[in-house]
Amino acid sequence: MAHRARWICLCLLLAALSTAAADWRAELPAAKRLGVGEFTWFGLRLYTAQLWTAGPVHDWNQPFALELLYHRSLSKGTLVQATLEEMRRLNGGSITSQQRTAWTHAIEQAFVDVRPGMRITGLYLPGQGCRFYVDGKLSREIADPVFARAFFAIWLDPRARDTQLRQRLLGLAGNDRGT
Repeated sequence: MAHRARWICLCLLLAALSTAAADWRAELPAAKRLGVGEFTWFGLRLYTAQLWTAGPVHDWNQPFALELLYHRSLSKGTLVQATLEEMRRLNGGSITSQQRTAWTHAIEQAFVDVRPGMRITGLYLPGQGCRFYVDGKLSREIADPVFARAFFAIWLDPRARDTQLRQRLLGLAGNDRGT
């Protein structure tokens, strides 16, 4: 009987470890890369972005993942500031001071200082919010659908700052699709 109890505990432990170690792909197992593009700033290549969807097109009503592979070192503070500025630019005065405070806190907990080769992936969950993974490990879950939409709009909204990157991510700029 003790042997059986140990076996059950070992199985539960392994299941818990595999769940904790699972990256975003476990949440979106049918995902295929819809598009890919580079983001540069004043000629410096900052990151490569990839959009992963389960369907043939991007749909705000379906989960998707946006993966950023960094080519330069950037501080967490720089990432947080740039993110909030773009969210504010796209949403104008519709972000309340309470949302800004909550969103700043959430992003500060989700993001890290990055260096070349690191990946941050955002998983969009319609109606629920989003999850952030740093190098495949869950960093933070944000249960705020308004935040999630505002965050991913930085890359996917028609008013995105880098319209060419948006087109590439959506698979609309030539042959950007891949698996």
